[in-house]
Amino acid sequence: MQPVLEINTPDGFDLWPVAEAEPFGFLPLSGELSPAEVGTAVMRIASCNDVDPDGNRPPRPLDPLDSFLHGLLTFDDLFAAGGLRVTDNSTGITFLPGCCDGLEDWRDWHRLVDSGGLLGFGHDPVSPVAERFGDAVRLTVNAEQSDSPVIELSLAELRRLLAGAERDLADFLALAADWVGRYLPGRRAPVTAALARALDLPAPAVPQEQ
Repeated sequence: MQPVLEINTPDGFDLWPVAEAEPFGFLPLSGELSPAEVGTAVMRIASCNDVDPDGNRPPRPLDPLDSFLHGLLTFDDLFAAGGLRVTDNSTGITFLPGCCDGLEDWRDWHRLVDSGGLLGFGHDPVSPVAERFGDAVRLTVNAEQSDSPVIELSLAELRRLLAGAERDLADFLALAADWVGRYLPGRRAPVTAALARALDLPAPAVPQEQ
């Protein structure tokens, strides 16, 4: 299980260094990313929230960088395209986030483990679904297909995988905090706090900038 961002790099993005990425591919988040990959992840999370302000938010700043970060820093509810990707290494089956999925909702998996029920992550033509059946969880790659590949896990295994995914997210956030301090001087505290909200994690302590 890996926390992943769906990547879509805007043409001509030059506000900070980013890595080459396949459009609509998935970037796994962890503490092992290169600086350019962290830049890609921060760019993607910011771009997911780069929406023109409405009447409840202040207008965009004129500075291009601050304008791009404006939604990330001013929205109450943030979105990060992606989710949790699960791969069965014995069969090669991969359960991918759907079109209605976001990393900000990754804790919904815990509610599935604790309370049961069903989680849907997309809609026609591809509808990934996770369902709990007693002490097991079934991940259906595409519920629109009667013969869809599935991955079956015990609750204990899913809890272990979720703990690993949370560590990966926390390690990424710590790495991103250092990256922001280097590439976005003067903005480390607010951008790091916003990234933490987008990933539904506690904000790490960051040194006060001079």
